[in-house]
Amino acid sequence: MCNLYRMTKGTQEVARLFTVNADTSANYAAEVYPGYPGLIIAEGRAQAMTWGFPLVLKGKQGQLLKPKPVTNAREDKLTTAFWRDSLVHRRCLIPVSQWAEAEGAKGHMTRTWYGLPGEDVFAVAGLWRPSTEWGRVYTMVMVDGHPQMADVHDRMPLILSRAAQRYWLEGTPDEALVLCRTWEDALTVDRTDERWACAASSARGPLL
Repeated sequence: MCNLYRMTKGTQEVARLFTVNADTSANYAAEVYPGYPGLIIAEGRAQAMTWGFPLVLKGKQGQLLKPKPVTNAREDKLTTAFWRDSLVHRRCLIPVSQWAEAEGAKGHMTRTWYGLPGEDVFAVAGLWRPSTEWGRVYTMVMVDGHPQMADVHDRMPLILSRAAQRYWLEGTPDEALVLCRTWEDALTVDRTDERWACAASSARGPLL
């Protein structure tokens, strides 16, 4: 489950890398947390949206609670009601430099960063949709974890090769589902002393 990633390139540079137009008003931080803006590729543009589909739950008295951002979508759940319309109509690419997982004992967890050797930016599969709560929002598609991260987490983002990116964006839903498999090549692994806790930790949402 990914709830923190880095995107260290500017909008114009990302637009050139993916051969799309750039939304010059896009605003996002180098480290992206749930419920905050991140850069995505959708509708032929590099643009900012809020990370996480809003999920509205009810309290014990039946009252509506504050929405939670659902930042990750399991590949085996993409055809369920919560995701299906976006899978069919609104797939996107999420430019990523690295993603982080929490490693270590509870209360002492640190950030371990994963990426691709020799790649400053790579594409992760995503879905997007409009929302009344936060405007346009997006989520990351997750698949089984890579062997290099087996001792940290059993899920990872769906990384798309350059050849696969077009099929994710333009293919049929069935063609997109075929792409949902674990990255087979090597990852970079950067274990750090950075504490996992962050100011945005309260915004983390469930995995559907």
